[in-house]
Amino acid sequence: MPADITTVAELGQLLRRLRRRQARHAGAKELTYRQVAEQTGWSHGIVGEYLAGRVLPPTDRFDVLIRLLGATAAEQGVFATVRDRLEEQRRPGSATREAVPRELPAPAGTFAARTTELSRLDAMLPDRRPVVISGMAGVGKTTLALHWAHHAADRFPDGQLYLNLRGFHPAGAVGVSEALHHLLGSLGVPAEHLPATLEAQERMYRTMLSGRRVLIVLDNVADAGQARPLLPPAGCHCVLTSRNHLTGLIVAEGAQSLTLQPFNDQDGRDLLTRRLGAARIARDDTAVERILAACGGLPLALALVAARATIHPGFPLAEIATQLDQAAGGLTALRSDDVNTDVRTAFSCSYRLLPEISRRMFRLLGLHPGADVSDRAAAALAGTTPGEAGAILDGLARAQLLTEHRPGRYVAHDLLRAYAAELVAEADPQAARLAAQDRLIDHVVYAACTAATTINPLRKPIPLGMGDPPGTVAPFHDEAHAMAWFRDEHQVLLAVLRLAAQVGADRRTWQLAWGIGEFLDRNGSLTDWAAVQATALEAAERLDDPAARAFSHRVLANGCIRLDRPGDALGHLARALDLYLSLDDLADAATTLYLTAWAHSLRDDWPQALDNGERAVALARRAGDPVVLGLALNMIGHLHAEQGGYEVTLERCGEAAQLQRAIGHRVGLSATLDTLGVAHQALGRHELAVEHYREGMRLHADLGDRYNEADMAVRLGDAYAAVADHTAAAGTWRHGLTILEAMDHPGAAGLRERLAALDTVA
Repeated sequence: MPADITTVAELGQLLRRLRRRQARHAGAKELTYRQVAEQTGWSHGIVGEYLAGRVLPPTDRFDVLIRLLGATAAEQGVFATVRDRLEEQRRPGSATREAVPRELPAPAGTFAARTTELSRLDAMLPDRRPVVISGMAGVGKTTLALHWAHHAADRFPDGQLYLNLRGFHPAGAVGVSEALHHLLGSLGVPAEHLPATLEAQERMYRTMLSGRRVLIVLDNVADAGQARPLLPPAGCHCVLTSRNHLTGLIVAEGAQSLTLQPFNDQDGRDLLTRRLGAARIARDDTAVERILAACGGLPLALALVAARATIHPGFPLAEIATQLDQAAGGLTALRSDDVNTDVRTAFSCSYRLLPEISRRMFRLLGLHPGADVSDRAAAALAGTTPGEAGAILDGLARAQLLTEHRPGRYVAHDLLRAYAAELVAEADPQAARLAAQDRLIDHVVYAACTAATTINPLRKPIPLGMGDPPGTVAPFHDEAHAMAWFRDEHQVLLAVLRLAAQVGADRRTWQLAWGIGEFLDRNGSLTDWAAVQATALEAAERLDDPAARAFSHRVLANGCIRLDRPGDALGHLARALDLYLSLDDLADAATTLYLTAWAHSLRDDWPQALDNGERAVALARRAGDPVVLGLALNMIGHLHAEQGGYEVTLERCGEAAQLQRAIGHRVGLSATLDTLGVAHQALGRHELAVEHYREGMRLHADLGDRYNEADMAVRLGDAYAAVADHTAAAGTWRHGLTILEAMDHPGAAGLRERLAALDTVA
């Protein structure tokens, strides 16, 4: 028996000869692979690999194999020596070992940011479970994976394998068998020795890596099914990149997950600085800000801008920023003649792999005007159920075309939104686009108006004229639920109102303004509130609807009063009053009169203020409307307090509070308690003032009326300070200051002054 065997293939040939000799001596057929497997404990498939000379048999049970094949005692020693020598050749440091693969492509020439992500990859390494780096197209997954792999290469002395699986390439993905052929070839398996079946290839791959320390980078993985057969055995480490989360690997194989987000502005600026130089960046900071905004932190987009600026060093960055602004969502200006670096092409590769129902949803999201979208709003756009929409949105999130940034709420990168807008304009007929927009507007209007009457059950609903509510609108359980919905949808509501106005849906525009007005008032969003009501008035004028016009004039007047523009308010109120009286709407006319009284008081015109206040009370009594009567009585009490008539204030506001408690009008009661607190404090009854202010503050907090909660905190603190309870005063003022600072309200300055003065006293 020859002892000068130098390759695994030669060992396999010798084992086959031994098998044939054993059969001749026994006068029987050669042992089958299955028979050998039963005696050795190996699988019959791997036995075939050993005897074919494709895989080196392990030490474990090797002696059982050669004895089974009839080797003599002397031959057993030779076989063991040969097998050990071949194993020695495979070890690091051996002069005759097999070639160690070093397949990592060169890292990016300029690498910016990602320090946190690199640290996380380092921390994941000891576990040796696969790591999935996921993220949207162009976010820098491959760049990060290769940068880290080069950094960690010395920890893998048996080599580094790299394979681009082209999961999202226009030409199609790499098949599993093709991938295994490549990887086995990199591990030294000659092409002629590759097994024919996929199962045998997988076994050989795992066997070749067994006992070795190899880093495998699988780039651009399409799905878990493509990657699973390529995962190495224990001891090796695998890093995968994909536009999908590869949830199957996380669940079944315990893979670790790292999701990349776009750069923040500072990281984006760092990338541009490294590529273009600090001097060029510093010359036009405004242009850099515009570029960062247009690229939305997407590293691929920033790299394309940097490349364009590098190719044309004489181009001012302001001109490049203008090109981005003028291009369709920046996409046209971010084009490249290389499909691997073109932003639009990168997005299209993800889009085309979606099922048609998901492609349609993605396109329709290009019609949604808000920054994020709920599953119910998406259902309205697509004309489907919230459950079906949620499942589709989840699929888009797995494909990294959306991000579920909060449960049930999804956001797309600005460039992806621009891409969706392009697609829907090209692929969907105008009639289908308009129908989707109409469904969305109807959904938002109905939901907003339902929420409005939930937070204020005493508010008289307006007719919506749409029959049954859309199936996409969920019921609101209580006031807190409705207020939470308003806070979630705040910016979306404003965007849909602008959309409704743009498409000429005047009735819906006015109705939506009605629905969101009270929330904006409670939230202290006066600028938004005034803009919304101005838009609503324009729509009401086009509708030639007297009731709608009257309401809009009255609400705009309320905004002008809060913005300290009483002259403008009186003009709107006069028009509103004429319209309400022509409609014989006494309750709303009374509301208009008490607002007129308030506006006159801001101009120190007390006779007019009192006259209109009394007229409001009388008209409210005639109308039999307890809500308006309570508000008007409180207004009269406020006017008398402003002129020192505190006893009259206590009388009128006492009646108002009793009425408001009886009907459960918490909004009105909170205002009346404030007026009563002012009167008691002026009369030196500080404990009663504290009692009324504290109850009023609790009501404002329960109502989510943040501004008035802070406003009353000012007076409650004053009442505490009047009785030298400085600790309570400071705590109350700090509470109000926190609210006003969060709203960026100018009233915060006054509270800071109070607190500073209190510190001086203390």
